[in-house]
Amino acid sequence: MTNFSELHPIQGRILRELLYHPERRFSELNLDGVPSDQFSFHLKRLTELTLVRKNDKGYELTAAGKEFANRFDSETKDLILEKQAKLGALICCVRGEECLMQQRLKQPYYGYHGFITGKIKWGESVYETAEREFLEETGLSAKLTFLGVEHKIDYAKTGELLEDKYFFIFRGDDPKGTLQEKFHAGRNLWIKMDEVAKMPDLHGDVPAILEVVRERQLRMWEQKFEVERY
Repeated sequence: MTNFSELHPIQGRILRELLYHPERRFSELNLDGVPSDQFSFHLKRLTELTLVRKNDKGYELTAAGKEFANRFDSETKDLILEKQAKLGALICCVRGEECLMQQRLKQPYYGYHGFITGKIKWGESVYETAEREFLEETGLSAKLTFLGVEHKIDYAKTGELLEDKYFFIFRGDDPKGTLQEKFHAGRNLWIKMDEVAKMPDLHGDVPAILEVVRERQLRMWEQKFEVERY
């Protein structure tokens, strides 16, 4: 399988539905009312490809399925299947003693808390990515200052490599607009920086990023983490 066009459209819709939900029952996945035997065939095919598995509540993405489905482009539906580190922008917006946090409501890392992030699109500068993602996911604009690069590598407890990412880190100041508290892939909230460490399901790199944001010193660093859930 090399690109999205080689997936049957029904299989693509199943993966996309599971991308935004921890699990789904058969009836919740079959949104188009496809005949049961035909729909079962496509579900079985995805399980054979080890992209989807059945659990006691219905169906869910496997670790491989999460990584695969997470490569869907939300606009073009393209897939990029090469194994390579991913590039993204990360924005920590500050308002007085508070910073803007986001709870992720999308696979992988469903439910985790961290900062606003987004993938760098082809031909897009890191500043353009940061501005676009911050506006799209929060409804806000801010004065953005580049503070460095983080190389973050996540492993499962088994030692399996799950994610390999480079983030261009930005500090946001003087936010303007009305905060979009919730959207289809996340929930946004202001929280005092001194209280961030107490948040549940916190990404492991959050403390280091907060330190960089507070010090306003240009930095490049690398971290490896063993994650509880993916």
